[in-house]
Amino acid sequence: MLFDKQTYTARRTRLQQSVGSGLILILGNNDSPMNYPANAYKFRQDSSFLYFTGQHREGLALLIDADNGEEWLFGDDISLDDIVWFGAVDSVAEMAAQSGIVHSAPMTSLADFIKQHTAKGRQLHFLPPYRYDTMIQLMDLTGIHPSQQRESASIQLIKAVIEQRAVKSLAEIEEIEKACAIGYEMHTTAMRLCRPGVTEQEIAGTLAGIAQAKGCSVSFQTILSMHGEIQHGYPSPRPLEAGRLMLCDAGAETNENYCSDNTRVTPISGKFTQRQRDIYQIVLDAHDKVVDIARPGLKWWDAHFAAARVITEGLKAIGLMKGNTDDALANGAHAMFFVHGLGHMMGMDVHDMEGLGQIYVGFDDEVRPRLDQFGTNCLRCGRRMQEGFVMTDEPGIYFIPALIDEWRAKGINKEFINFDLVETYRDFGGIRLEDDLLITSDGCRYLGQKRIPIQPDEVEAFIAQ
Repeated sequence: MLFDKQTYTARRTRLQQSVGSGLILILGNNDSPMNYPANAYKFRQDSSFLYFTGQHREGLALLIDADNGEEWLFGDDISLDDIVWFGAVDSVAEMAAQSGIVHSAPMTSLADFIKQHTAKGRQLHFLPPYRYDTMIQLMDLTGIHPSQQRESASIQLIKAVIEQRAVKSLAEIEEIEKACAIGYEMHTTAMRLCRPGVTEQEIAGTLAGIAQAKGCSVSFQTILSMHGEIQHGYPSPRPLEAGRLMLCDAGAETNENYCSDNTRVTPISGKFTQRQRDIYQIVLDAHDKVVDIARPGLKWWDAHFAAARVITEGLKAIGLMKGNTDDALANGAHAMFFVHGLGHMMGMDVHDMEGLGQIYVGFDDEVRPRLDQFGTNCLRCGRRMQEGFVMTDEPGIYFIPALIDEWRAKGINKEFINFDLVETYRDFGGIRLEDDLLITSDGCRYLGQKRIPIQPDEVEAFIAQ
């Protein structure tokens, strides 16, 4: 357990008070087989279950009576056969005591327990499931078909969990810093390995090995490609080519589920061309603009459009865009180049709590998502910032041939885009620069004791070493 039991007890008490009444059910994860039952992926505990219990073992469930505060940890003790293969582990009763939970019971009794209480008209609060085995378990417990479970999940519980997990404690920040330290080693290694002839897969595999050697894992499947215009360009067997750019979007996840997430772009030949440097600098200026303005009270929606404004004006300066900047932004013209949102919350999930529903995680009653405009519909966050939020700052500029062709053929935003010049960038790829920011009392700061090289001269000097 990362924290003492008083921390987990306090978290559950706050959750119980926020929900107020009914039963709160939070299911832990089970082992997930790769190709047969005994050959499983590395176990990864559900983040909300881990947040409220600190327990990593598979096959557990937490139940809280929100009316009286009573708590139960459900799970089955392992058999002697399991002990032979995996060694002895604490009993469920011992784990409950470690977490400050008074009651424990076999998993086989959970269904009857729930039925007894729901038969009396009590509400069962549960979070939207994301694994199919959990969906089946939830169907057995509630009778709700998997196709209806997300819609049946408790909005009250979702909002209560988000309210707690969104603001990171100092101890949580320390754990995120550990993930950032591993991320630094991953990214600087990628930059050292970046040269013509080395394959994308070789570099990505090396990065995964760094995280695993620390006893951890990658926080998401590494994005590493010469085709930076592909948002999720996973590594291929192709060798890196001279003159192109390598985009690397990667992060680490500690054993306690806390994550890092950074993106850097490296010139494969060791030096940026002038055209590459021009686009790179615009993205870096947009990134730095966000660092300058991020603070409690700022709407992340406004941070996104502040970055989009820098990108639009930068692209106008080199002739790729034209016209009035305000009108271009209002019409979403910038989104042909900046196709995604500025960033997302980060914590125990790299896209923190995304499984609970982005409309609840990234937005609030004041700021709602806009789904009717290309680019803006991909914002993962627009809400006002609070001290203790951890956000990614990741603007980008991309040249996507299919998107260029579509907009040009239909005349979309032709009054703001110089399509003739854009055509000469078709094989450019894309640039994204990403750092992790902690919102502080009066601004923000970078997470990570060492900052991955990002200034273009700094990147070239690092490679030259």
